[in-house]
Amino acid sequence: MADDKTKTDFRDRDRVSADEDYKVEYFATKAGITPQQVKELIAKYGNRRETLEREAKALGSGR
Repeated sequence: MADDKTKTDFRDRDRVSADEDYKVEYFATKAGITPQQVKELIAKYGNRRETLEREAKALGSGR
């Protein structure tokens, strides 16, 4: 089911949905990684934005 973009509350701001391509693309661009890497991080660590940002940063530094 697609997001209702008319709703502007903050219920899911701390999550990244792997099912919404535009959210994956935005996060990938912001983090400097590929969309595929974002999906792999979500599969491994879950969809909490804070965790994904930390892991994307570590991924970018060549851990």
